[in-house]
Amino acid sequence: MDAPLPVPAGTAASACLPVPAGTMAGMPPDAEQRRPLVVSLEIGEAAQARFDAERAALFPPGRTVLGAHLTLFHAVPASIEPAVLADLAEVAAGYRPFGIEVPELMPLGRGVAYRLDSAELLALHRGLQSRWWDRLTAQDRQGFRPHVTVQNKVDPDLARRTLAQLRERFTPFATTARAVRLWRYDGGPWTALARFPFGAGQPATGGRSPDGSG
Repeated sequence: MDAPLPVPAGTAASACLPVPAGTMAGMPPDAEQRRPLVVSLEIGEAAQARFDAERAALFPPGRTVLGAHLTLFHAVPASIEPAVLADLAEVAAGYRPFGIEVPELMPLGRGVAYRLDSAELLALHRGLQSRWWDRLTAQDRQGFRPHVTVQNKVDPDLARRTLAQLRERFTPFATTARAVRLWRYDGGPWTALARFPFGAGQPATGGRSPDGSG
C-alpha cells in the first residue's frame, strides 16, 4: 500500500500522455500508424496524484493536456489488437500487484523525470516485448528505462533549476504496480480500450480516459 505522499499544488490529470506514432517495422505509412496502441502501467493513486500535480505545475502552459504516465510501449500496431488483448490478459493474470521503488530524479536535457526501479516491472516488459518483437517500432525495441516525466519541452537551464529544486526536497518512496492499461492513440488524447488488473485474469473494458473523463 502506498504511504501518504505530499502532493504539490496543481490540477491532477490522468495517467497518460500522447506519444507520436513511430514507424512500424516492415509496414508502409498508413492510418494504422497514426492510431497505434499504447500500453501503460497503472500505479498507486498517491504516487499518480503526486506526479500529475507536478506535471501540471512544471510543464509549459499549453504544452501538455494530459497527466503523468509510465509507458511500457508507445506504438504497437492496431492490426494485432486481438493478440495484444490476449497477451495482456494472460501476462497480467500471472502477476500479483508488486512494489516499485522511486529512488531518484533524473535529468532529461529539456526536462525532469522520476526514475522507477522494479525487477518485476523489467521482467513484465521483457515478456511482452518478446511476444511482439517483430511488430515493434525501433523505440519500443530499445532497452526499457522506467520513468515518469514531470517536466519537458523547456529551456535546459530551467530544467536544471527544476531538477535542483526537486532534489532538495526529495525523499525516496515506493508505489505499487496495479494493472496494465491498453489505449489507442488518436492524434492527441488516448482512448481507453482495456484495463488488466494484476491477478484478475479478465480485462475491464473502457475505464477513465486520458483526459480524466469516464
